Amino acid sequence: MASPREIKKRILSVKNTRKITRTMEMVSTAKSKKASNRVNASQPYANKVQELIQSLSSLAGQVESPYLRNPDKTRKVGIFVITGNRGLCGGYNGNVNRMTIKRIKEWQSKGAEVELYVVGKKGTNYFRYLKVPVSESYTHIDDKAGYKEAEEFARFFMNKFAKEELDAVEIISTIYHSSANQVPGITPVLPIQPPKVEEGQKDSGAKDSVIYEPNPQAILESLLPMVVKVSFQRAILEAICSEHIARRIAMKSATDAAGDMIKALNRGYNRARQSKITQEISEIVGGASSIN
Repeated sequence: MASPREIKKRILSVKNTRKITRTMEMVSTAKSKKASNRVNASQPYANKVQELIQSLSSLAGQVESPYLRNPDKTRKVGIFVITGNRGLCGGYNGNVNRMTIKRIKEWQSKGAEVELYVVGKKGTNYFRYLKVPVSESYTHIDDKAGYKEAEEFARFFMNKFAKEELDAVEIISTIYHSSANQVPGITPVLPIQPPKVEEGQKDSGAKDSVIYEPNPQAILESLLPMVVKVSFQRAILEAICSEHIARRIAMKSATDAAGDMIKALNRGYNRARQSKITQEISEIVGGASSIN
């Protein structure tokens, strides 16, 4: 059994750890709140773009855009993976990495070649450890990342898709549904699939009372790149927010576990101290009896 002094040193060590995890929890709470506000602020713009695409979807066949190219056979796929640069966030990085491996195997089973583009040190190190080829890795994405970075990624992939260097582009990241629900998911980006119009809506859209200037076809063609950019922006913002939420939950669990450990150690310390006092009393009584 450990001595009271050893147990006391361990209690102090766990208390110091609890202070660190509690501080990290508070920091992550503040950052997740700020990140969730950015996600919510970006949704009206993204929804409006989708609404315009929906209203003009019946004209997709009349628009000559390289982003609507739908090849008969998918030969090469670009997968854009978003992970974090740091750990201590539970299964956030691991869930995305495992989904990516599964998705790569699915495409390879269909005879397609996969080019992997990874954001974050955790994802880059994971795939390099498994000897999975990574075409490009990006570690500059931080809490301030947003439309500027999304536009750069969107242009890069749109250019490769237009040149037919890629036949499909997907984003694998953690999707933010609410503060209590974030799950890893796959977002198809290219080719752009306009929303399907139901039978009762075929006569609406470009033929309704709305007047388009210069013309619906030109508007739809200019909107298509915006759809790709918005997809990357939403994925980046939601991944950042989800990472902070995952870290907050992980640090809260660690703080609670440290508290439970301190309680258990205090009980052990009291037992050890009581046992030592009882032993000393017994020795004193035994010594006094031997003198008498």
